[in-house]
Amino acid sequence: MIKLGVNIDHVATIRNSRGEFHPDPFLAAKVVQKYGADSITIHLREDRRHIIDSDVKKICKNKKLKVNLEIGVNFKMLSIGLKYKPDYICLVPERRKEITTEGGLNVSKNKFKLKKILQILNKAKIRTSLFINPTLNNIKISKELNSQCVELHTGKLSRLVKQKRKFTDELNKIKKCAKYAKKIELKVHAGHGMDYKTAEILSSIKEINEFNIGHFIVGESFFYGIKSVIKKFKKILKK
Repeated sequence: MIKLGVNIDHVATIRNSRGEFHPDPFLAAKVVQKYGADSITIHLREDRRHIIDSDVKKICKNKKLKVNLEIGVNFKMLSIGLKYKPDYICLVPERRKEITTEGGLNVSKNKFKLKKILQILNKAKIRTSLFINPTLNNIKISKELNSQCVELHTGKLSRLVKQKRKFTDELNKIKKCAKYAKKIELKVHAGHGMDYKTAEILSSIKEINEFNIGHFIVGESFFYGIKSVIKKFKKILKK
């Protein structure tokens, strides 16, 4: 069964829009885990547009929560990760003006910095992951850099599915990458832009260990409730 990681960034987005304290991401983390999430994903961006440092501290301090912290590739963010020690850290690309993460890391261009950061995180016994576009070369380099996992960016596939366009080529690309990653002993995660339909399509790829889904879950919960939405995803992932 594929594990489900729930990204709660946009709970913080709603809170921050009023500059107050509600809704509380820490409470959201406890609720989504209670209803079946295998882990909680939070992205601490440099501009703190949603999750803020106090959220990271509070959520990571509760050791009953399995926390996946997403951070940019720089040593300032690394120091925050080492300070609060989440269970997992996923290194992601980040541009100040982007609305959401637009693609995977350029692992070829950032080899030296990535290798150094991964070395430090692996030594600290924090499970490491790189958020990458689905190419065989990115998989190969991720292994060379000693990442423990790769998270395949599913944004393009998700857009094609939602637009009801042909997605077979993109799906096959993800399949090949997942198979190759498993062959060279990398755990495979997938995330970005996923909804029920995309999750159902990708759940056929047995090499994928985990899905990370956030925006759709938070939005859909407005209509149907968080318990119902997570339950539906868990049902899809059991197939």
